[in-house]
Amino acid sequence: MDKVKISNTNNILKCYDNFYKLYAKEYLIPRVNYFSNIMNLNYSEIKFRKMKSRWGSCSSTGVITLNSQLIKINKELIDYIIVHELAHLTHMNHSKKFHSLVNQYIPNSKILNKKLKTIHLLQ
Repeated sequence: MDKVKISNTNNILKCYDNFYKLYAKEYLIPRVNYFSNIMNLNYSEIKFRKMKSRWGSCSSTGVITLNSQLIKINKELIDYIIVHELAHLTHMNHSKKFHSLVNQYIPNSKILNKKLKTIHLLQ
């Protein structure tokens, strides 16, 4: 176990960030795999980062990046974000086809999207 210098606030905050990232990986990777299987979509890699303005992203090369702070929100919202990012593997936009695909797996996606916009995480 690593020792933390508690006299330095930045060290403590970094430990919290590392904890959330580790916990996020343990929970989110199986969820991404679950949805990628039922959606029949293949990603190339999953990455985790603490992001200030995004919950996730999907690159044209199939890299899914998830905000490590996701682990702090409701599981239903987490699933919505995962399906949203996986849907970008098929549609690299927010077209009607994209939203239709998301809604196929998350029927209340519009409600969840509105709810998600009201959540602001402390940085």
